Amino acid sequence: MHHRRHFITLLAAAAIAPLSAHAQTTFDHNHTAWDALLKKHVRWLSDGKQSRANYKGFAADRAALKAVLDSLSAVPKATFDSWSRPQQMAFLINAYNAFTVELILTRYPDLKSIKELGSFVQSPWKKKFFTLLGEQRHLDWIEHEQLRPRYNEPRVHAAVNCASIGCPALRDEAFTATRLEAQLEDGMRRFMGDRTRNRVKGDKVEASSIFKWFSEDFEQGHGGFKQVEDVFAKYAEQLSDQPAEQAALKAKTLGVNHLDYDWSLNDAGR
Repeated sequence: MHHRRHFITLLAAAAIAPLSAHAQTTFDHNHTAWDALLKKHVRWLSDGKQSRANYKGFAADRAALKAVLDSLSAVPKATFDSWSRPQQMAFLINAYNAFTVELILTRYPDLKSIKELGSFVQSPWKKKFFTLLGEQRHLDWIEHEQLRPRYNEPRVHAAVNCASIGCPALRDEAFTATRLEAQLEDGMRRFMGDRTRNRVKGDKVEASSIFKWFSEDFEQGHGGFKQVEDVFAKYAEQLSDQPAEQAALKAKTLGVNHLDYDWSLNDAGR
């Protein structure tokens, strides 16, 4: 009887062990470790519209960043494919932002712009320097081959951050599936309210070059937008404090000029 009871106990332990191992390797959709690094090393400026990254701090926490990157790289494509749309989008946005920080750290502090990490034959966004969903990838793969065409969400342009002053702000928190909608909308509102990137001047909207480079993303009916002017109309209160200008934005009677993009590093140590 004693041996039989012992055998049953061993069988039960063997059955539980794989489940425990699986539980330990289940991906953290709260992105807790990445969230902690962002809270520690990203700060909003006083206007609440722009942020700066403390790359010196990220460098000091390189081991923790590597753990985040390794956890992202470890996700198999089949697992990713089984996730919900918000889970997939949060994963890809966080991966883009985290691997961008890693790219900056490969030469920091000896660079003033992410563009210095490219060459005449290859942009920094085309460098295959990480693994994601089982293959070697570059940053453009995440943005232009996944996020933009697969999810048809133009507000993603205010979520991914290219480590530059001209970019919409890097958030001081990780994106999560449960908060994705609120985070995308908050990011877009902050971006549209940042007068260094988007503003009304006379009879023109002076807009970020993002609206020139990716105009098609705002012209396909996604998010209710059928033309870029629809974006300016929706965010009229963010673009201007003046009632007359807000009315003109909503009436879509203003022309559009695009501002030069500031590729300077969004470094808190500047």
